[in-house]
Amino acid sequence: MLNLENVTDRIREIIDDETFVQLKDELNSYHVADLADIFQELKPDERLQCFKLLDIEKAADVMEYLPANRQVELLSELDEEMASKILTKLPHDAAADVLGDMEEDESQTFLDKLPHKFSEEVRELLTYNEDTAGGMMNPVVLTVNSDMSALDVLNYIRGKAVEDNMELYYIYVVDKQNHLLGVVSLRKLLTTPIDTIIEDIMIRDIVKLHVDDYSDYVTDEFMKYQYNALPVVDLYNRLKGMITWDDVHDLTQEEATEEIYASSGISTEAVDEDMILSGNIFHSIRARTPWLFITLIGEFIAVNVAKHFEPTLNILPISAIFMPLLAGLGGNIGMQSITLMVRGLSTGQVTLSSAFYHIFRECSIGVIIGGAFGVLVSLVTWGWQHSVELGAVVGLAMAVNMALATIIGTFTPFALKSIKIDPAVASGPVIATTIDVLGLAIYFTLVTTFLIHAR
Repeated sequence: MLNLENVTDRIREIIDDETFVQLKDELNSYHVADLADIFQELKPDERLQCFKLLDIEKAADVMEYLPANRQVELLSELDEEMASKILTKLPHDAAADVLGDMEEDESQTFLDKLPHKFSEEVRELLTYNEDTAGGMMNPVVLTVNSDMSALDVLNYIRGKAVEDNMELYYIYVVDKQNHLLGVVSLRKLLTTPIDTIIEDIMIRDIVKLHVDDYSDYVTDEFMKYQYNALPVVDLYNRLKGMITWDDVHDLTQEEATEEIYASSGISTEAVDEDMILSGNIFHSIRARTPWLFITLIGEFIAVNVAKHFEPTLNILPISAIFMPLLAGLGGNIGMQSITLMVRGLSTGQVTLSSAFYHIFRECSIGVIIGGAFGVLVSLVTWGWQHSVELGAVVGLAMAVNMALATIIGTFTPFALKSIKIDPAVASGPVIATTIDVLGLAIYFTLVTTFLIHAR
């Protein structure tokens, strides 16, 4: 396990001693993934100094492991010639991602300096929505003709793979117009007699993606079929590129991060997630403030509910001390239901067609748990305050509140999913506040009805 603190201290000592040959050797002794972690710990000037000492190939490999804001930072500080060389060593989709995160005039400058073919391919990627298969794919794909023999293809691979630095998972079979006809795995190719015609061993029933397929569909397809790569075609079935498992791995990490942020009321729509943690402080403020304002409005509604029942509080002030208890348990069981449904919808374990079953099931669970906790709270309150009536009302309010919270927590993600809104939003502060408001209203209505008016 890499000890980042010790390593960064050592690198800083070497930088201070200005022994750059030793520094270069030190940097080259680490795996590129470890170097990316090390660079994250260094100051901007130290990071740039170390990055300049790497050879072009290794610098490009490190670049792929760095977050978007660090990629842009380093390339912007390098001279344009070196930055352009590093970009050309990146996979096309990775280069497009980096350039897409830059200011338009800066990315245009780099595109003009890149080799013409590479630049045109990256420009095409930038025309697609970054959340679609077209925006994620690598356009460099190994293609062969159906009439080639296995030996022809092997010889072709030896030259082409080195020339284009392409990723090899499958060989795609196309016609003269680049229409996708079939696919052959490397395993199949290597275990087939060399005089076999590719047409005889290719798989014709192909799992493929369309350039306009959104990222959640892409993830679902990879999870379902477990392939290392999937081809991407246009409306006319022409092969445009491929998406590999590592692209989807990065995507699932991003989606998980976005869901976690959304569940906490942090918006990643206006601000990139990397900027929230380590960018300008105002980016973080911008991402967090909107939902806090909405929550503030919700809490004012809760305050207004309590204000409405001010006469009840004046007559029976002891009722106020149970407010945090009801809000806390109601909010927690509601969040449990929301989390289960959001995660289930995300993984495909829960679907819209099974909504009724899950809503009924969660409601049953809420009633059972609420009833059990209601009885417990009633007994504790009775023993503590020596009031059977108060204990019964608090216990009933607890049972109703928890049951209602599970209904809201289960129903809301399905409702949002059905209108094409990310269900993760359901687990944000707004829903928690809604549960608080309804819980208080129910509690004080019961207290007013059974403990005030019944007297």
